[in-house]
Amino acid sequence: MNIAQYTKAASLDEAWELNQKRSAVILGGCCWLRLSPQRRIAQAIDLSALGLDQIEEDAEAFRLGAMVTLSQLEGSESLEAFTQGAMKEALRHIVGTQFRNMATLGGSISGRFGFSDVWTLFLALGAKVELYKGGLVSLAEFGKTGPGKDIVTHLIVPKKACQTAYASLRLNATDFPIIAVSASTDGENVRCAIGARPARAEVVTLPFADVQQLGAAAAAEKIAASMKYESNMRASEAYRRDMAEVLCRRVLTKILGGDAK
Repeated sequence: MNIAQYTKAASLDEAWELNQKRSAVILGGCCWLRLSPQRRIAQAIDLSALGLDQIEEDAEAFRLGAMVTLSQLEGSESLEAFTQGAMKEALRHIVGTQFRNMATLGGSISGRFGFSDVWTLFLALGAKVELYKGGLVSLAEFGKTGPGKDIVTHLIVPKKACQTAYASLRLNATDFPIIAVSASTDGENVRCAIGARPARAEVVTLPFADVQQLGAAAAAEKIAASMKYESNMRASEAYRRDMAEVLCRRVLTKILGGDAK
C-alpha cells in the first residue's frame, strides 16, 4: 500500500473536507485496506486523534466510536452482559488477538464485508450507524448505500432488554465463516441475521408471538429459506443453506429459552 499524502485530522470538519477528494481514503485499522485493489492512496485520513475510540453507555443505548478496536468490544464487560456473551462469541474467532487489537469497528462497518461476524451481530441487535453529516441511519439501510463521502463516527446499539445469541461455522478456528447467524429479541420482535452466505448479512424480523407459535425449528426453516446463498471455495450453496437453517434453529432456541443443540 502506497500513500502519497497522509493527514492526521485535527477535527471531523477537516477529515470531512479532505474526504471529499475523489482519491481520499479514511484509515481504520488498515487490516483489510492494504489488501484492496487500490494499491496507491493519494490522500489518507487518520481519525485516531478525534476521540472516537470510546465505548459510551447510558440508559438508552451504547455509543461505540468508529476507532474502537474489536479487542475493546470483545473485552467490554457491559457489552458481554448485554448480549449474554454473544459479543465475545462473534469476535473471538476473527483471525487472532493481534489482528483484533488493530481492526476497528468503523473499518468493519464501512467495509460492509460479506464475511463479517461484526456486521451479522450488530444487524441482529438493530444497530444504527451515525454519519458525520448524514446523521443516524439503520445498519440495514447503510448496507445498501455505504458511507459515500461521509464519515462513520459511531455505531449506536439500542439498550433494550433483550436476549441475544450468535453462532458460526468455520473450516478452521480463525478462518472466515462458512455461515454466520445471530438472533435477538426484545420480547416483541425477533431479529435474525444470516451472514457469510457469502454475501453480506441480511436480517429478517418476525413478531415474537409468531416465532413462539411456529417453534424454533419451523421459524428457522422459514428464515433460512428467505435468503439467497452462493458457492465459493469454502462451501457450496446447498451446504450453506442447510447449515443456515441449523444455526438459525440453535440461536432461536437459545433466545426463546430452550436448550440449543
